[in-house]
Order: sequence, then C-alpha cells, then structure tokens
Amino acid sequence: MTAPKRTVRPDMSWVLDPLLVLKGVRHGVVLSSDGMVTGASPRLTREAGEGAAAMMSALQGAARTLARELSGDPRTAVEQVVVATDNGFVFAVPAGENTFLAVFADRTCDMEILSHHVQIQVTTLGEKVMTAEARDSGATAS
Repeated sequence: MTAPKRTVRPDMSWVLDPLLVLKGVRHGVVLSSDGMVTGASPRLTREAGEGAAAMMSALQGAARTLARELSGDPRTAVEQVVVATDNGFVFAVPAGENTFLAVFADRTCDMEILSHHVQIQVTTLGEKVMTAEARDSGATAS
C-alpha cells in the first residue's frame, strides 16, 4: 500500500521581501484560504505564523460573510481587511486564487504606501502564479 501523496506548497516568502523593508512593517505571512502558511517573514516563529494563518483564514471567512449579509449581495467580495490595534495595524488582502497576504505594521507605517506596495506584490504574485508551468498530472494525452 502506498502512502497518500502529500501536497507540497511552494514557498511564497519572496512576496513579503519588498514589504518588510518599509518603515514600521514588522511581520508578514502568505497563507492559503484553508489557513496553511505558504510564506512568512524570516523572524516570525513557526508557531506565530501558523496561529496567524489560522486566525486570518477565520477572519477572511467572517469578513466575507459579514459583507455579503450586510450588502444583501451574495457576490460581494472582500478586497481588504484592516484591523487597527493600540500599537499598529494588520493589513490583509486576497492575493490570488485561495491565497491571502497579511502584514503587521506599527503606527510609524504610512498605510497609504503600504497599501500601494501590497497591491504591487499581489499583482506580481498573481502574474507569477498564472505564468507558472502546469504540473504534470501523470495523465497521458490521447
């Protein structure tokens, strides 16, 4: 009996690099919609990354449901979630199909600049994923 195939997710940490150099940005995480970490800032512990990914997955789901219920439109899509805290902000956006990007920035961060750079990285990620070669499924063409 063979063991079930394990899905290996590519490391998307490179998406965070240009964001982590911005003033006030402390940490970031890239995650799948099911809460799996696909990239994280270098100094973020594994436990913190996994906890943040799980909570971000739940938050995105809650935001989506809240927006659809309050708008009355089941097609309403969440474009970003911002959580303001006493010492900074969590800024999270969808980053392609079933992927989200979240960063924490302290209050010295210019949120307008961060938002702009996040959108650039999300676009870059989308382009890279869309142009990546398809994986061989093992099926033969007829």
